[in-house]
Amino acid sequence: MFSAVFGSMEQGIIYAIMALGVYISFRVLDFPDLTVDGSFVTGAGTAATMIILGYHPVLATSIAILAGFVAGCMTGLLHTKGKINPLLSGILMMIALYSINLRIMGLTSENSIGRPNIPLLNAETLFVQFQSFWSGLGIDSALNSLLQMLGVERVPSTWGTFFLMALVVILIKIIVDWFLKTEIGLAIRATGDNKKMIRSLSANTDTLIIIGLGFSNALVAFSGALIAQYAKFADIGLGIGMIVIGLASVIIGEAIFGTKTIVRTTLAVIAGAIIYRIVLALALRLNFLDTGDMKLITAVIVIGALVLPQFLEKKREKNRKAKRHSERLRENQSLLMKEGPAIVKTQSD
Repeated sequence: MFSAVFGSMEQGIIYAIMALGVYISFRVLDFPDLTVDGSFVTGAGTAATMIILGYHPVLATSIAILAGFVAGCMTGLLHTKGKINPLLSGILMMIALYSINLRIMGLTSENSIGRPNIPLLNAETLFVQFQSFWSGLGIDSALNSLLQMLGVERVPSTWGTFFLMALVVILIKIIVDWFLKTEIGLAIRATGDNKKMIRSLSANTDTLIIIGLGFSNALVAFSGALIAQYAKFADIGLGIGMIVIGLASVIIGEAIFGTKTIVRTTLAVIAGAIIYRIVLALALRLNFLDTGDMKLITAVIVIGALVLPQFLEKKREKNRKAKRHSERLRENQSLLMKEGPAIVKTQSD
């Protein structure tokens, strides 16, 4: 049980970066961007291709982030300059990226124009290089010994990936929080809230949308690049349903932790991504479910995350009305008790 939960937390932290990208497009910009399914694979394919070609993993990951940014900007251009519906802009870019991603991964093969997958089993990835440093610290043995003393039988082979990704996600969260509080970030938030209002203040909403979508898909591509290096392969089908996973993470986090401030909301999105992966892993451990039911489980989780907050809010509102009603009854009773004798005396006179 512990090993399954721990593995889900590792994956959840990596997917949290993608969820932050989805949060920026769907919540901040109010833009239904389906480019995510394509840009996730763009990040994975670009990083894997460059690693196979001999480039340093840090450079490969950086180029993957840049590729995701360009993909998001193209979606923004289709919408703002091409005057195409936001939903259709994302769909068109997602379709285009399918072929582009095949071309990118095909660069690793001389005889093939397009390549659907790239294995990274023996490649030097970020996690492999960090593990060579981490293993000399002796932290794994100390933590695993503590877990075994507590009765945990199956302990993780390494804690390095978890701590590395925790630091990366904290850094990304700080950057996102800072960006959304800058002048451009505030203008992007205002564009998502009321485009006409911010346009009346002489702001270029087209540029703000393009920058926002570029930043969003850069985070998505970054997550894809990390997932490819974590799973040791990149595949053209990695991005299928990624937008649903991102939305599930955002919805779950917001429902549990709230959205009062930007700092709290981004933390909620990260926690939502981790909770989603844990719930998914625990659900798959049930005997009557298998990996083929993953999409169904995802749909059920999203439905629950959407319906449950409404149910709880109705229940809280009902309790508030009942409390106000009881308070009014007590006030009326106390008023009658005070004024009752005076009324009787007046009538007798």
